[in-house]
Amino acid sequence: MSNFARAPSVEGPEAAILAGQMLRELVGKRVARFDLSRSAARLQEIGFLNRDPADYEQLVGGVVDTVVARGNTVVMKLDNGMNLVFSPEYGGEIFFWEEGRSLPAQYHLKLDFDDGSFLTTRITSMGGVTATRDSELAHHYLYARDFNRELLDPLDPASGGFSFERFSAALSAATRGMKSVLVGKDAILVGISNSTFQDLFYRARIHPKRRASELGTDERLALFEAVRFVMSERLRLGGKNKWLDLYRRPGGYVAAMGPGMAGQACGECGAIIQKLALGGGDVNLCPSCQRYP
Repeated sequence: MSNFARAPSVEGPEAAILAGQMLRELVGKRVARFDLSRSAARLQEIGFLNRDPADYEQLVGGVVDTVVARGNTVVMKLDNGMNLVFSPEYGGEIFFWEEGRSLPAQYHLKLDFDDGSFLTTRITSMGGVTATRDSELAHHYLYARDFNRELLDPLDPASGGFSFERFSAALSAATRGMKSVLVGKDAILVGISNSTFQDLFYRARIHPKRRASELGTDERLALFEAVRFVMSERLRLGGKNKWLDLYRRPGGYVAAMGPGMAGQACGECGAIIQKLALGGGDVNLCPSCQRYP
């Protein structure tokens, strides 16, 4: 979708990290101007950016009130009824720059603030950065998907939001393959991509072709604990490795299983990791640790 190199995906932990950093840096700052780079035109054509630049003009003059995140989506809310919705889920970057810093070579949208600092964003695959009015926010596809409170959020344990009971019940009720249950538009939870799916199922020692309704109580518990562990570790370590936070610092979390590992030896048993076509993409697995019954 872009001439720039593809950046790592932004999932639940990375979105939460970005929101926290933006909250500290941007609240109280007034948007002074915006700029769309020449490379933004293609993203405007396909709807990843607002087609009408006047939509971004409505951000100007607004003061950042708060920044929230859920799933893959980060929302910067202004006091003038406007929002900037960031969803660089399959590849994108959001960077903050202090006053006096030179303009980076790669960006699609740039927001200047009244103190001289600025924010740059770029989308390198599927995703979006869109200016949206309060009255339209609930109908924004990515916001409506990720802020749907009926879906489980692994990073929101408050009030039983992500409990084993709810997770187990949702799995038991699903008759689909596990990938579609945890990843994509029909998933039972938010903030997990195909790469994380591979990591979770390896840690839980479950074959990725299993159906959700087939899993026993011990398997559901193992998967639940894997989700909690991976999400918390990604937060603790500043996101996954190769991903860059708001200050361009790389994360420290390394997946136990994921893309690019086919042909390598499993770190647990030494078996050769295999690639499997599943759900419109590829997943890697250890044929010994993740046996198919």
